[in-house]
Amino acid sequence: MMSVPSRPLPLRQAAPAGSPTVSPVVELNVGGEFYTTTLGTLRKLPGSKLAEMFSLSAKIFTDAKGRFFIDRPGTYFGAILDYLRCGQLPTQHLPEVYREAQFYEIKPLVKLLEDTPQIFGEQVARKQFLLRVPGYSENLELMVRLARAEAVAARCSSVLVCAVRTEEDAAHCAESLRVLEADKRLVVKFGPWKAAPVIRDLLDSVRMDIEAQGYQVEYDYCSKKTFLPRLVACEYFYTFLFKWW
Repeated sequence: MMSVPSRPLPLRQAAPAGSPTVSPVVELNVGGEFYTTTLGTLRKLPGSKLAEMFSLSAKIFTDAKGRFFIDRPGTYFGAILDYLRCGQLPTQHLPEVYREAQFYEIKPLVKLLEDTPQIFGEQVARKQFLLRVPGYSENLELMVRLARAEAVAARCSSVLVCAVRTEEDAAHCAESLRVLEADKRLVVKFGPWKAAPVIRDLLDSVRMDIEAQGYQVEYDYCSKKTFLPRLVACEYFYTFLFKWW
């Protein structure tokens, strides 16, 4: 069983040959994953959090085997070391490596990853769009709460969503929303927003972000005969179906 001492130990500099030394080769325990590298590799980028963690003034914990311990997920730390050793850019698990590069403040790697299509599309395109959708994160949380509230003794639960891109769209479905409110039907409303993506793009993002939380969910147009008082508004209403088993 791994143990961590209650007091951190100072990191010492390697001593001259012939005297008791701490080798520049170090063993690391990163969240239970073990790595071997050198202090030079860890300190390669001055000013990074990783270099600071292994500076002469730093204090760092060790595990029961004497390996320096970093309390972070260790699965993708190898990609960080490969970049520091030889500038190798990872080709797999880019979002996870990107997150760790941000944590350790490996800024050149962060920049290179941001230029890849996958990270660029997520960070620059999709997330920047979602920042322009008022209350997006709060609406996601509300949808999950509503779905879980209906899950008792049920295989599925549904959440009603209204998505409007423009103020004109909002005006078209205003009467429907009033009728639903009078019937005490809960509706999660997204929009309007000032960005190029259309309603389907917003709905796909909602599905992606809910699925990223571990839920199984799908969406479709809401049935016209269910409740809508004005057929002109049906294109703005959708049912998100959460499947529990």
